Amino acid sequence: MKLPLREGLTLLGRYVRPQARWVVALAALVLATIGLRLANPQILREFIDTAMAGGERAVLIRDALLFFGIAVAAQLLSVAATYVGETVAWSATNALRLDLLRHALALDATFHKDHTPGQLIERIDGDVATLSNFFSRFTIDILGNAILVAGIIGLLFREDWRIGLPILAFAAFTVWLLGRIRKVAVPHWTAYRKLVAEFFGFLGERLGGTEDLRANGAVGYTLRRFFAFCRRLFPAYRWSSVAGYSMWIANVALFTGGFAIAFGVGATLWRASIITLGTVYLVFHYTELLQGPISQMREQITDLQRAEAGIRRIRTLLAASSAIRDEGKSALPDGPLSVAFESVTFAYQPSRREDGPAENEPEPTAALRDVRLTVPAGTTLGLLGRTGSGKTTLARLVARLYDCQQGVVEVGRIPVADVPLADLRRRVRMVSQDVQIFRASVRENVRLFDPTVSDERILAALGELGLRDWALALPQGLDTVVGTSDAGLSAGQSQLLALARAFLADPGVVILDEASSRLDPATEALLERAVDRLLAGRTAILIAHRLSTVRRADRIAILEDGRVIESGEREALARDPHSRLARLLETGMEEVLA
Repeated sequence: MKLPLREGLTLLGRYVRPQARWVVALAALVLATIGLRLANPQILREFIDTAMAGGERAVLIRDALLFFGIAVAAQLLSVAATYVGETVAWSATNALRLDLLRHALALDATFHKDHTPGQLIERIDGDVATLSNFFSRFTIDILGNAILVAGIIGLLFREDWRIGLPILAFAAFTVWLLGRIRKVAVPHWTAYRKLVAEFFGFLGERLGGTEDLRANGAVGYTLRRFFAFCRRLFPAYRWSSVAGYSMWIANVALFTGGFAIAFGVGATLWRASIITLGTVYLVFHYTELLQGPISQMREQITDLQRAEAGIRRIRTLLAASSAIRDEGKSALPDGPLSVAFESVTFAYQPSRREDGPAENEPEPTAALRDVRLTVPAGTTLGLLGRTGSGKTTLARLVARLYDCQQGVVEVGRIPVADVPLADLRRRVRMVSQDVQIFRASVRENVRLFDPTVSDERILAALGELGLRDWALALPQGLDTVVGTSDAGLSAGQSQLLALARAFLADPGVVILDEASSRLDPATEALLERAVDRLLAGRTAILIAHRLSTVRRADRIAILEDGRVIESGEREALARDPHSRLARLLETGMEEVLA
């Protein structure tokens, strides 16, 4: 039988190797347990033959006590082996989860656009969980039981080849048949795990938008989608389960025949006075002992079906590469940084499906076309344009969430592709409308779980932004726990935390997608002062939605259908009656830019 698992064994070796001492201890425990399980039937045979021959009572008592002592010792060693195996499994799979998460976080925005958070959770946790049993039980249930089966067959051959040969043939046929059934079952488990990942992706999206679904009457539609998913999941689970249960049915039928073979061989040889009655029992007991390891191997093979599907999906995730290559070596200078777009053209790429691109898929439409724009260091650029004109796309290229297909984006007169991503993301900070608030304290939300950032630095940053009194006025100050999706905070307060995060990094470029439509009056003035302080002495790109934001900008660029149709100094454009900016100011930006 071919085990699934060249890839699985590769993963096993990579993540178990650091726990070599535990693995050696596990192997010793397994071998000791096997030795005790093989010894006990020999004691039973001696007990039966001694009793049939009218042997001494003291010998019988000794054999009985030895039998029970070995049985207890074997159970204790089995418990110890299980404990060590689980320790190895959780250590290995946790390390694998960490690597998968690190890899997923390093992938580009296009990958995350195509994969929902629920799908990635299922990949990183659900698929790895299927490997936990593989990692912990592989040595015990596959290797250990294979050694046990080999030991039983060897001892039966030692008794008589006429006993060992038919039992060997029975065991080989059983293992072969179970392997054939496994091949049928694997595709069903693979399809089922894929559907589960899609289901969790659906749940994650819908639960994240619970408020909007309720407010807009989409609960019924969501429930219908949920029911449709369940209708797809049930047959997939049913067929995968039937394939697994078929192994159990085959196991029961096979061992019914196996016991008949053992009784037939034993009775025949006993009647011919070739073996004793104790040896007949020994043959039956060893045959019965085969059922345990082969049944456990059957169950483990069922788990390996799940593991094989998980291994394939894990390898698919690990094989996904980011379109953003982190190969830059040029360091950005300190202080405010200039930003320049040189003939930049960009189009969002189609989804990267695992089953390959669709046939006749249309070419992506360019979101930016031949953009030429310069933002001198220390100045503020206001980006104006209707929804879909390319404002946010332009900002994403500066932070290198995407790479442009044509042209060059420069920060500090250095192409962004030549700057290490960690340095670029530290020196270029985006504050978007959709602020991510984590279920943690205000302290952790500001420093983003970086333990090297002290409370003094946090309070100093908040003080610079005029937010120190606001933070200390919270119920538990910096220890105040806030929730996800802005729970417990107003939209304005969430924006305050986002501004504090950016200020704490001391960036050279700040990109602010102003969330004016979500501001509550109580914090609007505080937020405006914080924005002024954050932008002071820094280069800024503001995606503007309000007149007050335009007045804060030194320069203006107006986008339409991915092109810059007007740019220049704000005051000069405002004075020019023929400029787009002047007409926007006269008409009212909130209406024109909607």
